[in-house]
Amino acid sequence: MGYTAIVGLQWGDEGKGRIVDYLAENFNVVARFQGGANAGHTVTIDGRDYIFHLLPSGMLRPNVTGLIGTGVVLDMDVLIEEIERVEDITGRPLEGRLFIDGRATLVMPFHKAEDQWEERLRGGLGTTKRGIGQTYRDRYARFALRLIDLFNDEHMREAAKKCLEFNNQILGGRYGKPPFAIEPIIKQLKQFREKIAPFVADVPVKLKELENQGAEVLLEGAQGTFLDIFFGTYPFVTSSHTISGGASIGLGIAPWKITRVIGVTKAYTTRVGKGPFPTELDDEIGEEIRKKGHEFGATTGRPRRCGWLDLPMLRFAVLINGVTELAITKLDVISGLDEVKVAVEYELDGSRLKYPPINPVEWQKVKPIYKTLKGWESFWGNILPFEAEDYVKFIEKELGVRATIVSVGKERDAIAKRD
Repeated sequence: MGYTAIVGLQWGDEGKGRIVDYLAENFNVVARFQGGANAGHTVTIDGRDYIFHLLPSGMLRPNVTGLIGTGVVLDMDVLIEEIERVEDITGRPLEGRLFIDGRATLVMPFHKAEDQWEERLRGGLGTTKRGIGQTYRDRYARFALRLIDLFNDEHMREAAKKCLEFNNQILGGRYGKPPFAIEPIIKQLKQFREKIAPFVADVPVKLKELENQGAEVLLEGAQGTFLDIFFGTYPFVTSSHTISGGASIGLGIAPWKITRVIGVTKAYTTRVGKGPFPTELDDEIGEEIRKKGHEFGATTGRPRRCGWLDLPMLRFAVLINGVTELAITKLDVISGLDEVKVAVEYELDGSRLKYPPINPVEWQKVKPIYKTLKGWESFWGNILPFEAEDYVKFIEKELGVRATIVSVGKERDAIAKRD
């Protein structure tokens, strides 16, 4: 038995939550491996949207066990609110069905404050101001509070004191802001500990137990390949490993156990915030796609930039993720256009590129080389028009990967029927 990883192939917002929820019907376990409450995964059931920030997107299926790995940074308020909301929706407690690794790192109030002030100071990298980058920084600097630190009062206070001293120096020295006091922090940590205690576990050991029982495990990532801290369009990236290799690190599983990688891409391209975007459409078509696709961030509500599908990006994403299957979402959004364009290569300084340049600065200089395909009208149910099928086949041929899932709407069952 192998593990199946779900990863985004663009700049996030590809519809991974929708794919995870769809696939979770045939899985026993969904495990989230990185990111924080900066991610917003939307699941639509019977016309109602459910947004997940930290819990695995498959948790609305009552028979699914959810795991949150040490690669995830935990916003205490958001996590408790999501647990209570899912329990209310499903009518069942999550205790015994949700397990959170005790090694996971906590996002503190001062991390969020720093994020907000840093965004102002640097003119805006485009973060969600949720304190995610600052939390990962503290983890690597060995100042962070981990979930397991909360279960010994003396150790919790000492760990909180060290973290707070470090961060208060930043707040004062870099931003000129007053320090946070430790006692309100300790009070919040104790309240959180009481509520979260039933869910704390050793996730690698739990995964092994579930594996021995024959469980089918789905690994869920947040954001997308080109927001990866190493391989994304730096510095306009997130602070964790969004690629399939991040699943191994974030959950504590051997890389060879991941035998299936489903890469999720929209039928077009979007990104939020600043950074290069070679195929961006700053025109009526781009605005039409934004409105028709409801392209606004699930976490922030920010409008997304929209553009044509970018195959050089996807080729690289398929390569470094080891993608074995594609899931194409929002094909319905670009229906009704007379023609649809796809960037097949870039031109840079007289040379043609099949992959993006290493230096993101050069992304600003590339000129997309487009292939124009015939558009199609709206779908009849879940049947693809010939032109839409040709579009999907063109993508498959260019990337060398089969699209096993083609989504044509928000609802669970809005999956195209293909031969």
